[in-house]
Amino acid sequence: MQQACAQTGSFTFYLLDGFALHAFSAATEALRLANEAAGRAVYDWRIVTADGGPVQSCCGTRLAANGSLAEARDRLHQAGHPRVVICGGRAVPPSDRALEGWLRLCRRCRVPLAGLAGGLYSLARAGVLDGRRSAVHWEHFPDFSERFAAVDARQTAFEIDGDLFTCAGGNAPFDMMLGIVEADLGQDIANRICEMALCERVRPAGERQRLPLQARLGIDNAVLIAVIEQMEANLSEPLKLADMSPATGLSRRKMERLFRREMGRSPARYYLDMRLERAHLLLQNSSLPVIEIAMACGFSTASHFSRTYREHYGCTPQQTRMAETERRRLDRPERRVA
Repeated sequence: MQQACAQTGSFTFYLLDGFALHAFSAATEALRLANEAAGRAVYDWRIVTADGGPVQSCCGTRLAANGSLAEARDRLHQAGHPRVVICGGRAVPPSDRALEGWLRLCRRCRVPLAGLAGGLYSLARAGVLDGRRSAVHWEHFPDFSERFAAVDARQTAFEIDGDLFTCAGGNAPFDMMLGIVEADLGQDIANRICEMALCERVRPAGERQRLPLQARLGIDNAVLIAVIEQMEANLSEPLKLADMSPATGLSRRKMERLFRREMGRSPARYYLDMRLERAHLLLQNSSLPVIEIAMACGFSTASHFSRTYREHYGCTPQQTRMAETERRRLDRPERRVA
């Protein structure tokens, strides 16, 4: 197969139904500002959709496309094929054999690939993320890591692994594109873009996407933070408090008092709430059977999980999933032009 070499200045943005307008505009704005800072048209981009028709974002804004997937596939073997960016949103996109086949072909042709937010699912289904570092949004992370065990999924803002670029969404696409611009055009241009965008710095790949525990929970006790970090890392196979206490130098009784004073509940209750939160995200963002979600969150039986979940959320796991399915049905973008 003849290999196509990616052209530095060109991008193809493939927009999935319900894509995040914020993430897409952040990515393209970084490229626009790069052109302005460089004083010339270094970058250009095209919008591609499945059928070449308009596509609606998750906030309802429609964008016109420059071409269809079939046309993009036909252009693949042209010299200077652009980098490909798959733009998704918060929802998990359905499987699309044509899109996934195109992504595998891009991989074989050594075309750099990128995924924004839910667009990572398309890349993962195509198999191009296997064994590679990938930034996954914390809301998607429980489901994504369960589905795609071969992917080195990380809860970071964005990751650059060779010619593979992944981004959790939100503001992070701006940072990821800024990293690409810096590699292409140098630090001076990247710094100038930051000044124009009122951005205080170029955020590096691998930086955390969520606030540190100190800020997120409003605590500054180092021992408590260490224990909670252990809990977050062991949700599917919960640790016993006795296993965590020796490392902290605190007795079980002192650990209980610390949690009640700082968190307003016992360590066991806090740990349980964390596992239930993960289950809630899996119910909303995955199609995993309830028993598999129960096991992934440290519950030995579906009945125990369902009972505990209902006590916490006031509804059953099945009701949560049905409510989310209905919400997505109502929010589903229409492909026809109004």
